Amino acid sequence: MPSPNEILSELKKVKYPGFTRDIVSFGMVKDIEVAYAGVTVFLTVPSGNPEIASKIAEDVRKMVAAMPGVPDVRVEVEEPAPAQPQAAAGHARREIPDVAHVVAVASGKGGVGKSTVAVNLALAMKELGWRVGLMDADVYGPSVAMMVGAEAPVKVTPERKIVPLERYGIRYVSMGLFVHDQQAVIWRGPMVTKLELEFLFNVQWGELDCLVLDLPPGTGDAQLTITQRVKLDGGVIVTTPQEMALLDVRRGVQMFQEVEVPVLGVVENMSYYVCRKCGSRHQIFSHGGGENLARELGVPFLGELPLVREVREGGDQALPLVAVNPSHPVSAAFKSLAARVIEQLEPAR
Repeated sequence: MPSPNEILSELKKVKYPGFTRDIVSFGMVKDIEVAYAGVTVFLTVPSGNPEIASKIAEDVRKMVAAMPGVPDVRVEVEEPAPAQPQAAAGHARREIPDVAHVVAVASGKGGVGKSTVAVNLALAMKELGWRVGLMDADVYGPSVAMMVGAEAPVKVTPERKIVPLERYGIRYVSMGLFVHDQQAVIWRGPMVTKLELEFLFNVQWGELDCLVLDLPPGTGDAQLTITQRVKLDGGVIVTTPQEMALLDVRRGVQMFQEVEVPVLGVVENMSYYVCRKCGSRHQIFSHGGGENLARELGVPFLGELPLVREVREGGDQALPLVAVNPSHPVSAAFKSLAARVIEQLEPAR
């Protein structure tokens, strides 16, 4: 018969549905009893969705039953304790002084153009008259500094607050402003969490209508830290049309729903390509998957963005398309996206 510690180690392989973290790190395993007749695992699942609790219990049962020497497995799911007021929880969601709205741009996987969308969305909101800030929350792979520009040094106020850089009319911070391009950020989770909280609450953002957060891809610790520590008005999820990317959209939507953050909608990036020579429209990565999935999940579809060389060149040269060529058709598409986001935020102002 395995020991409780051996069983606990095995349960670290059981993931919370839709997340990359396991149920042990989430603190859901409350006790493990090992007796002659078998093993009993006591769980507390902090979700009101009975399907999630049932899925976790079944995964735990299968994992423990597969261990050598276990004759029988019982899994008891306890009712979670009543929620305490946020002020007493120690991790209350805080508002950022003088910032009216905070919107997170997320993706279930990397390589879908999330940072490109975040940068141009922020610039499009500025073009529509909003005062906008942009925070790069991707510590390991920061992109905002390269896309917007990183020539000026970062300053600090006498009160030790970070002064964000400003370009194209938006204020922004990024880990890329503090490290060289060739320097890798080799940090463990607590250091990443500390930096994210510094960027959120120790930056002199000033008065903003909206702070746009460029989250790292996936649903890990960094994303959870932000969604649990700052009051978010909503999340925008970026995907590409192919099935592999759409599979991860479900996880992104579920992440926001689990932490009770409204999903403002899904954006389908790289939706199609228009040939410069013949003018034909080519659906390189398939097409329409983002809209269909948004409809299936019951969240708004915010629009589709084409695959355009000028968008890529602008990002590589710190000349984002919406800022340097506002009359471009893709700039118009970003402004339409921004208008849909603003429309959902306006009632809360």
